[in-house]
Amino acid sequence: MLIFQDWYENHRSSCDCPNIHYPLTMEEVVIDQDAMTHLYRFLRRKEYSHALVVCDDQTKSMADTIICDEQMPCRFTKSLLLSDNQGDVLADEKAIVHVLIDLPADIDVMIAVGSGTIHDITRFVSYKVGLPFISFPTAPSVDGFNSMGAPIVVNKKKITFQTHAPIALFADLTILCDAPQHMVAAGFGDMLGKYTSLVDWEFGHNMANEPYCPAVARMTREALNNCVANSELIKEKDREGIRVLMTALIQSGMAMAMFGRSHPASGAEHHLSHFWEMTFIEEERKQLLHGAKVGVAAGVIADLYHNEVKDLFKRDPNSDTAFLTRLIDRIPSGEELRQFIYQAGGKATPNELGIESNLLQESIHKAHNIRDRATLLRYRNRHTLTS
Repeated sequence: MLIFQDWYENHRSSCDCPNIHYPLTMEEVVIDQDAMTHLYRFLRRKEYSHALVVCDDQTKSMADTIICDEQMPCRFTKSLLLSDNQGDVLADEKAIVHVLIDLPADIDVMIAVGSGTIHDITRFVSYKVGLPFISFPTAPSVDGFNSMGAPIVVNKKKITFQTHAPIALFADLTILCDAPQHMVAAGFGDMLGKYTSLVDWEFGHNMANEPYCPAVARMTREALNNCVANSELIKEKDREGIRVLMTALIQSGMAMAMFGRSHPASGAEHHLSHFWEMTFIEEERKQLLHGAKVGVAAGVIADLYHNEVKDLFKRDPNSDTAFLTRLIDRIPSGEELRQFIYQAGGKATPNELGIESNLLQESIHKAHNIRDRATLLRYRNRHTLTS
């Protein structure tokens, strides 16, 4: 925890921008091969008496391992989330009600065991009922384990609610290294999305006066760069590579928590991802991993910005062409991003994910409406419509 805390506070104390810099609310962060022992020690120290452990069919065995161990220092109740007809667990109204029904009156802490979806459900419910929750991720697949935002599907539309971060996170390296390759690739894809989100964020700040924090941007960029520098180790699921990936995902979540918003880690690439997800829900199709969608969408957005948006700047008399071109040049080419994803064992094109050409084109033209943010995608679409 000390490493994360020092890293967080060094960035927080060095920034004099006018934004609120939220303090780190997590009491403990452990990435180790014996994370369960640390979890039990934390539960004992906090004197919790009854925990609700939230899991699904994929993580049920891990939840059983945690709660059946003789070291488990408190009583537990298990909430097993059910899959839909496509075999997916969605963070939607049904899942939220399911957990609420399973929630005994004397629960004093909740534990999310599993993926980002399980964390979003646990985060939302725990916030609404006024309980703390603990994160126990089982794969390095997403950067939202320790964020404050909970993306929830309401009436088949995805809405992000600001809730709270976990009070502690325990990630077991042995478990993470055993995660399927496509989930590791998804986490890496989620990190690659920071190339485009950081550029969109700076564009929105300069062109639409959206709030911006240089320290938070540095935090996110450091996490991204460290992840990319160790891509070979991540590809091999080397223990150190998985540690680096999980650390980067947590640091990205911490950056969002310090800023209080998702801007540093969520730009047009996330808007495409959300558009595809909502379309799949509407059409009752099997869902794709969030990070897998984000990584592919980052490649699409990179191509769009390099090949189209740069030319739009040149025709726009109101744009600072030189500055905006330099901004886009920070993003690797779409092909470079796709090669990174392939190296990590993931799928890198919309077609490989099952995103048809007509859905891709519709998302490019409409996804900017999902959030009220001044992304370069929104600039491109509005400029194209008026030119």
